[in-house]
Amino acid sequence: MEFKHTSVLLHQTIENLNPKNGGLYVDATFGGGGHAKYLLSKLASGTVIGFDQDEYAINSAKLNFADLLKSEADPKLQLVHDNFSHLKINLVKLGYQDGIDGIYYDLGVSSPQFDQAKRGFSYRFDARLDMRMDQDQSLDAYQLVNDSSQKELTNILYKFGGEKYSRQIAHKIVLKRQKKPIATTFELVDVIKEAIPAFARRTGGHPAKKTFQALRVAVNHELDALSTSLEEAIKLLKPGGRISVITFQSDEDKIVKNIFKKYSDVEVPRGMPAIPDDLKPTLRLVNRKPIVASAEELKNNNRSHSAKLRVAEKL
Repeated sequence: MEFKHTSVLLHQTIENLNPKNGGLYVDATFGGGGHAKYLLSKLASGTVIGFDQDEYAINSAKLNFADLLKSEADPKLQLVHDNFSHLKINLVKLGYQDGIDGIYYDLGVSSPQFDQAKRGFSYRFDARLDMRMDQDQSLDAYQLVNDSSQKELTNILYKFGGEKYSRQIAHKIVLKRQKKPIATTFELVDVIKEAIPAFARRTGGHPAKKTFQALRVAVNHELDALSTSLEEAIKLLKPGGRISVITFQSDEDKIVKNIFKKYSDVEVPRGMPAIPDDLKPTLRLVNRKPIVASAEELKNNNRSHSAKLRVAEKL
């Protein structure tokens, strides 16, 4: 079982984590394990806990990282099949209740998820509408497309995809599904193309790109899960521990930026001689502006074009 995926901002993510021997680190989005492999190469001793809600990713990791999983010597790797919004409960189950030394997120969809036609993530392959990262989850894209009201669909496409023609697409979806359900990715693509004016389809990439992104985010509750996880991660970090987050969408980056700001900015009342402990900042921003891919990485890895890395340190 091979999980082919090129990690984005690999060195920048791990090196800004400032890993130390003997530390406990969390890979919140394990995927193909590229970041974890590089992190482990930097540690003479320590532990990495890899989270992924995708069973395919976990099963691939069990084969591809078998030596590390079975090894008694540090550094070692442990895997958790769960969403990264459940950090604390899983770490406690594993016996790690004293906090973590670092955590990192790569919020992009893994290449195998896009490349496996049956997963229904991509408009490039014809498959049943699915888009579930966790295959045990009941809600999928088929249900979302065929059961949501026109207003709900409009809001999803605009909020999570920034789709300019969200109303037209939602209206066309509702009309089409009155005759029969929209069951496959290609059927949905045809509906989208019918809804978007011809002149608008000539530029800006594939006409279904924003709709598919929006549905994927909605199906997997990605933004809510991210907010929950970041709040939990900051509480779990030990003093001096760092958090690195790679985002690919403006909504994701906004959430990360705002949460980091919430814990790093301090408003001190006028005339107060010293900052009380309860008003002191929790985080220090390691980079004020997001780190982006180098020209070389942009050339070699197309996925890196929209990637932004933000890093903060627990005080």
